[in-house]
Amino acid sequence: MITENQLYISSYTTISQNVKYGFLISIAMFFTLVAFVFNTPQEIVTGQIIILTSPANLTTDYFALSNIGATLFNSGLMTAQAIALIRMTRAKVNGPIIAAVFTVAAFSFFGKNLYNSMPIILGAFAYARVTKIHPEKSLLGALFGTALGPLVSEITFNIGLQLNEGIIYGYIAGFIVGFIIPPLSKHFVSFTKGFSLYNIGFTSGVIGTVFTSVLRSMGKEIEPVSILSSGNNQSLTIVFLILFSLMLVGGLYLNSGTLDGYSDLIKHSGQLSTDFLRTNGFSVTLINMALLGYVSVSYILFHGGEINGPTIGGILTVVGFGAFGKHLRNVLPILIGVSLMGFLNGYDMSTTDIIIAGLFGTTIAPIAGRYGTRAGILAGALHLAVVTNTGYLHGGINLYNNGFSGGFVAALMIPLLEAIHYHQNKRRQFQEPVDPSEEIKVYKKSIKLTKK
Repeated sequence: MITENQLYISSYTTISQNVKYGFLISIAMFFTLVAFVFNTPQEIVTGQIIILTSPANLTTDYFALSNIGATLFNSGLMTAQAIALIRMTRAKVNGPIIAAVFTVAAFSFFGKNLYNSMPIILGAFAYARVTKIHPEKSLLGALFGTALGPLVSEITFNIGLQLNEGIIYGYIAGFIVGFIIPPLSKHFVSFTKGFSLYNIGFTSGVIGTVFTSVLRSMGKEIEPVSILSSGNNQSLTIVFLILFSLMLVGGLYLNSGTLDGYSDLIKHSGQLSTDFLRTNGFSVTLINMALLGYVSVSYILFHGGEINGPTIGGILTVVGFGAFGKHLRNVLPILIGVSLMGFLNGYDMSTTDIIIAGLFGTTIAPIAGRYGTRAGILAGALHLAVVTNTGYLHGGINLYNNGFSGGFVAALMIPLLEAIHYHQNKRRQFQEPVDPSEEIKVYKKSIKLTKK
């Protein structure tokens, strides 16, 4: 027999999930509707055809490739697809799910589309079918795994195959990628000990490097590209400030108009897996996501950068992981570290590549959360040095290049930081004054034992 209290809890859980699903649906609707502010339906359809039938290597800005409206529509469409997959697997919306949906939305501005994502998704769920696990267990692999979507587009449209052959081989490659991502990502998480949040980004980098090496051995040229738009800062700043303001207002409304609980949220290191919805609640998490959105936009404008497809991807990824590991206290040191390294080396901090190195570099934010601001600044500086040299390895077919680089940074720094932290604690324990009364008790006890 179900008690009244159990019924209340069940009802609350259902309402809570409905609110979370409603939030994700509203994001998809927001991008879809705003698309028609920038372009006509005909322009959007034409732009969508271009997006679906073009190679999508890093860094292919869909704003420059097609138009703003078609790109926003593509993001809304991909977000809706992600939500449909969540519904299909009957998964509950939590921090990792929100991070995954926002990451899909983010990279739909420069690399992901319905064509190149589908075989990877099918492969991930095929793995669940073959291993007889619940499809929900492969859901994150399916969503995050679309990082390798450009591999499908590259094989289909850009290595000289006939179109029918390109489609077949592209989908076979995508299916294989999707199939192997879930098991590999589980093993690679131990490589970074959870200090790089984009674990599947590192996994995708390894897989992408192998596929690119095979294609290059066959005489196929796979290289990163740079197709970027500019001149849209004013209009796009307004769009995203409106979005983040709506999120902030919604979070404050659900949190009784206060910031209560936010100080508790930023105490977490963010190390995988830190689900802020579980630890701090949806309302405080929504506030955190909105604040990270403001900071991300400000970071771009501060450095004189362009708000284009890749930088919007960076903004939305930071915001999405505001539900799963990132907050102001662990993100800011990484951004500072990247900026300092850029200034010291004379980099043009306004370029898109350097801007997104900062935004996506917050994958290693847990280092700052666990070991402090100075360690975070050092991690950010090191990340910029590494990420500028890893794109060639996978030829740009791994959209999460910063996740790939961040994995190496975390793997290098964490053993050293753990050793330093361990010895500092040992010295602190040795130097701590001992209560004289406790020493007397220990001495008397030892005398008694000696007599016995």
